[in-house]
Amino acid sequence: MPITLWRNATLATMDAHIDGAYGLLHRHDVLVNQGYITDIQPTGRLSADTVIELNESLITPSLIDSHTHLAFGGSRAGEWERRQNGESYQAISAAGGGINATVRATRNSSAADLYALSEKRLQNYMDEGVGLIEIKSGYGLNLEDERKCLQIATELSEKHHIAVSRTLLSAHAIPPEYKGRADDYLQVVIDDIMPTLWQEGLFECVDVFCENVGFTLAQTEKLFQAASALGIPIKGHTEQLSLLGGSALVAKYQGWSADHVEYLDEAGVVAMAQHGTVANLLPGAFYFLRETQKPPIELFRQHGVPMAVASDFNPGTSPFASLRLAMNMACVQFGLTPLEAWQGVTVHAARALRREHDFGALKIGKPAHFNVWDTDSPVDILYELGRPFLKQRVIHGEHQLRRTQD
Repeated sequence: MPITLWRNATLATMDAHIDGAYGLLHRHDVLVNQGYITDIQPTGRLSADTVIELNESLITPSLIDSHTHLAFGGSRAGEWERRQNGESYQAISAAGGGINATVRATRNSSAADLYALSEKRLQNYMDEGVGLIEIKSGYGLNLEDERKCLQIATELSEKHHIAVSRTLLSAHAIPPEYKGRADDYLQVVIDDIMPTLWQEGLFECVDVFCENVGFTLAQTEKLFQAASALGIPIKGHTEQLSLLGGSALVAKYQGWSADHVEYLDEAGVVAMAQHGTVANLLPGAFYFLRETQKPPIELFRQHGVPMAVASDFNPGTSPFASLRLAMNMACVQFGLTPLEAWQGVTVHAARALRREHDFGALKIGKPAHFNVWDTDSPVDILYELGRPFLKQRVIHGEHQLRRTQD
């Protein structure tokens, strides 16, 4: 791999040690050798055999989506149309719709078909400059189909120019064959699904939907205890619809992130701050479900809880395979500043996935994971949605043109 000089760029380093918003550096060069950033200097001080002239175009770290449900079968667009036409969710669910429809479609999809669907969705993220994405299971809800979804997440990373963080979300819902027997299903997750797939190396973290329509606080803790005994990191869908104490429980078990957190109280925020748990904000679901209870943004700021921003792409509550849209929504709906939104998809998202050594900021010594944009302002990226600002994606120093420019 040749030594490459990316010359005369505007750098949004996202490095907190550099004064000013975004860690911005004007008219700087980036030297890349063997997939790593080896130097950053004002333009004119560095040289290399391969030089890419940028004319002050913007370089940022690769974007990171720290919460998606990318691998699932089927579509629920028809259900959404029915709801828009006045039919209730309860009626749709009683007729076989809702999450069980996705579980059924995922189980009935061959691995090849499910991979093809997931690959198309993933391309949207790569076209937006995402270099690291989290993909959860959670629509198989048995050993065979949870394995299938996680294997697809692994294969996507192996075949494409993107890193994937894989999460086991078998405790997402109660499968139809265990209706009314949540404890029995959870025991299957604890005794069979989780240890088997962990032993097979198919995931990095375990997740749970802790909510009044999901798993109780006691059930969630039982799962966390079992995960901890195996040395498995945890995270949680918590405080989306009600205040159950799930976020504080995630923090108690040193969880990576608490996600949604709209109904979180100050005690939960304090617990997250004490244990280094990231608040993962998911404005897509807030928008799509027409929610009104916003996450406690001021409390997160006050107590120094890092805020990640993610798309939460899924078929039921956030059918948006767009991290740029999530950034905009986080500002418009939750009141984040553009800087906070950028931190939410770089440094704080990297922390939420425990990948901060490789992703999140432009620094000497870190892998060369970055984007080149057709602008010199970070704000443009989340302001003018629909415009294809991305010029190049660079992962491990290897650059690719955006698909529409190939």
